Parts: sequence; structure tokens; C-alpha cells
Amino acid sequence: MLMANDFDLVIRGGTIVDGRGGDLIEGDVAISGGRIAALGAVSGSGREEIDARGRIVTPGFIDVHTHYDGQCIWAEELSPSSAHGVTTAVMGNCGVGFAPCRKADHDMLINVMEGVEDIPGVVMTEGLPWDWETFPEYLDTVARGQRDIDVAAYLPHSPLRVYAMGERGAAREVATSDDLALMRRLTAEAMRAGALGFATSRLSIHKTADGEAIPTFEAEVAELEAITGGMADAGAGTFQVVLDAFVGWDKEYQVIERVIAASGRPATFTLASGNDAPPRWRRVLEMLERTNDAGGQATAQVMPRPIGLIAGLELTVHPFVLCPSWAKIAHLPIDQQVEAMRDPGLRAALLSEDFAPGHPFNALARNWDWLFPLDDPPDYAPPREMSMAGQAAARGCTPQEVAYDRVLATGGKGLFLAALGNYENASLASAHEMLKHPHCIPGLGDGGAHYGAICDASYSTYLLSEFVQKRGALQFGLAEAVYMLSAKAARAVGFTDRGMLAVGAKADLNVIDLDNLRPHLPEIVHDLPAGGRRLHQRATGYDATIVSGEVIRRFDQSTGARPGKLVRGAGYAG
Repeated sequence: MLMANDFDLVIRGGTIVDGRGGDLIEGDVAISGGRIAALGAVSGSGREEIDARGRIVTPGFIDVHTHYDGQCIWAEELSPSSAHGVTTAVMGNCGVGFAPCRKADHDMLINVMEGVEDIPGVVMTEGLPWDWETFPEYLDTVARGQRDIDVAAYLPHSPLRVYAMGERGAAREVATSDDLALMRRLTAEAMRAGALGFATSRLSIHKTADGEAIPTFEAEVAELEAITGGMADAGAGTFQVVLDAFVGWDKEYQVIERVIAASGRPATFTLASGNDAPPRWRRVLEMLERTNDAGGQATAQVMPRPIGLIAGLELTVHPFVLCPSWAKIAHLPIDQQVEAMRDPGLRAALLSEDFAPGHPFNALARNWDWLFPLDDPPDYAPPREMSMAGQAAARGCTPQEVAYDRVLATGGKGLFLAALGNYENASLASAHEMLKHPHCIPGLGDGGAHYGAICDASYSTYLLSEFVQKRGALQFGLAEAVYMLSAKAARAVGFTDRGMLAVGAKADLNVIDLDNLRPHLPEIVHDLPAGGRRLHQRATGYDATIVSGEVIRRFDQSTGARPGKLVRGAGYAG
């Protein structure tokens, strides 16, 4: 018979959503020793109990696409992700990271990460101790840290290539047979040390801070086959890649097919619709089906809302940042910038000037047809007429004037949402259709990166609050949506002990007030090393988030608990 305090924690009377798509049940969840000990009607008591009546109880969510490679070193909270029910974050995506790396290459990797992921160089210089050289040593540094949620890491291609090839790797020279053999050996070593897999990018707009192509751009597929051969040697690992849709999916998807054929390892990649281009993503779904029907395993990661760049005077980009006249006031505090913008002469100049050359991201803040105001509460699926172009047509003025007037009206604090993709015909129908596909999962939150431009790590909250609660014909069932965020995502990257509520599973859970769940407007905080700024986004509705049986957040606030660990991949040899 169970006696008093039989469990560490009992969650009482909630609606249990098991994460595997099963029927919803009313009941309790008991936790002991960081594992789920009982489900249903639990008669024993816990040292701590949570009243979950009127709440849903879900597994902790798995965010498969983040860039916390630096933040997990210098910070204990992996926010925004942990503020949105995420209990495991996968980092090292897009092939950028900080290991392996010799001391002489520190600045080069910082330059790559600053350009691709918009993390200021001074933040990395101040925040990284660089007490590692090899990837296994980096993992050991991560393992020693304290944090709120679990992390797992891919071996990133850019550091690996430079480590193996030196300047030739940075200059994107073709790898020799000796280079390939070394990268394969280092990859096998990384898998045995606990890497979750290997990640790369082929995307043409991924540039260094100097505007140059990153080391992996246009790397031969034979190089990827050799490197993933190291995963095959270790018998573990997932291949993650950002393909270049600008080249064409029929050509780029061959990378997935060739790597799976050569290595036998699963693959995952990013997929999105264009906003007004033909729906090529349906062709990609057909190719996915072909791969999986043939015995391979490939999964596409899909953002549940428009892939959004956030613009504003205090952020990395805004509609006037590359106008030549902006340079005259760029150094001023924001209130003085706004005051200067009221001058008729400067207004006329900024409204008439074209952008000077700069990083590709900057131009996205002038895509007037898909640039929208972002206010509180944030609307991530605004009507087309709310775009700068739509408002300009209604007012009989230019989109520049609409954006300029918004800046002045908000005292320079107003934000803009640049819908970069996944908003086909100003609708989320394509995202909905992709997410319903058996080989697609939610992803691309990008937490830990794009500190001054993107804040999409709240997608889990958006999926539940919008697609479950509000979307009508585009609605998902609750069990279906939670399955996407938990077990389905977990299995795509090789996790077998989490993402589900079952006896013996890892005790990562959320207790959610679904009726009141909502994301807040992104805000600017200054909590990075060297006082750096970043976008953060909070939520309302998470009564509790639990990692390994410890409550890390209660009523949308951190408890200070730090149970998060490094999750080593299946190839870990100890």
C-alpha cells in the first residue's frame, strides 16, 4: 500500500495529454526520482502537489532547432524557449557553433556566428571562456553548466571544416581525400562523445558578419557523405541541413537522398512556403514520402506561423537602417533619433533614399507587401491590407511614409513584423497542411540566435493558443498538436525517453491553462554579456513547467531551479 509522501511530486486532477496522440484522460501524474511513476488515479501523496483541475497536463516540448550554443555557456535560463513549455532544446543547427576550434580560429567562428545568427561579436567575446578545443571538450563544458532545461548538440559543419582544413576550409576550397578522412574520424569521435548528429547549411543568404559566404556554402555533397559516414561508423546521429530553396527543391533535395543512401542515418531539414510563389512545398512533401516509403527517414521542420523578422529602431534592422542619411543619426539615443526624424529635411531624405549595400537581412525590412505592424497582443497572421503597402494604398501615399509615421507615432518603440515566408497568400493554410503531414514537425524557433531580429521561439505557445483554440477550419485537435510538439519532434531527432507521459518516461511536463494561454509582445532586454540586448518573449498560461521532476517555472515565472542537463546522443560511449 502506498503511504504518505510516496512521491516527489503529484499533479492532481488535470486533463492528461500523453504526447503520443492518445485519448485525453482526467487524472493524476506522480513523479519520483525524475521519472513518471504513476498515471491515472494516484492514491499516494507527494512531497509537493500541484492542483491541475481545469488545466491540461502535457509532456515538455522538444525544440529541435535552436542556437543556444553560446547562451547555454553564459546563462542559466534558456529563454525564450523555457518560457514556452520547452524542456529540451537542440542546438548546433545550421552548421554554426563553437567547436571544434583552435585558439587562432576563435575570431573567425565569432564572425560566422555574428553574420549568420545575429549574435553580437562583443557578446561572444565577453561570454565564451573557450576552455575547449575539441567537440568532446565543448560537450564536457556544457555538461558542467547549470541551466533550467536540457540541451543536446549537433556537431556543426563550419567549425569542423575549418578545424580539419585550416584556411583552406574557411576559403571554401574543395576538401581533399585526407581532409574527408579526418572530418569523418572527428565526426565519429563527436558521436561517441554524445553529439546528437551533424548539422550544415547550404543557404546562400547565410553570410559572415563581413558579408562573405560561410565556410560550408557550396561544399560538395561528397563531403557531406564522408562526414555523415562518421555517424554511420558510430552507429548514431541525425543529419540536419538548411537547404537552399533558391536553387530549386528538385536539385537540393538530392542532398537528403544521397546522404541517407550513403550513411543510413536519418535526416531533418527546414521547409516553408513562399508568400506569393507557386506552392513548391507540395512537391517536397511528395519527395519526403518517397524517401520514407523506400526505408529512409527524413523529416521536415515547419514553422507554425510566418517566419518572422522583427524590425524596429532599437533592433538590428528597420525600414531606414541602410538609407545613407540614417548614418547621420544612427549613433544617437532613440529619443533623439525620433526627434531628428521630425525634421522635414531629414524626413524627405529618408523617404526618398534607396538602401545602400549591406547584409541581406536588412533588405527584408523593406518588403512592403509583407511588412506589418506588430503590437500587443501580437498578431502573427494579419490581414494583407495591414501591410505597409496595403495601408499606403488605402491612404494614397508611399509605404515608406506609413512606416515612417508609425515610427514617430510610437516614439520609436513600435515594432514591425516582416513575414519572410510561410504566409502563402496571407494565410496559414499552407503551414497547417504541412504540419498535418506525417513527416513534418514544428521547428525553426531559433532560440539563442538572431537576438536583434527574430523571436520565434514562442511557436509552441502560438500553435496551442491559435491552431487549437482559434483557427476554425485550420484547427488542430489538442492531442494532435501536443503530439507534434513532443513525441513526434522527439523521435525525429532520436530521443526515446521523453516527449510522452508514460510510466518510466523522463518527468518533463507542463501544466497549462489553455483557455488563457497567449504569447506576449516581444520585448527588448539587456541581459547578455557586455550588456548586450536581445529580443525576449514571455507568455501567460504556463501554470508549471517541470524538468526531471523539478518545477522550473510556476505561473510564468522562474523558480530558480536548475535541473537541466546535457543530453548525450545514442552514440555516447561513456
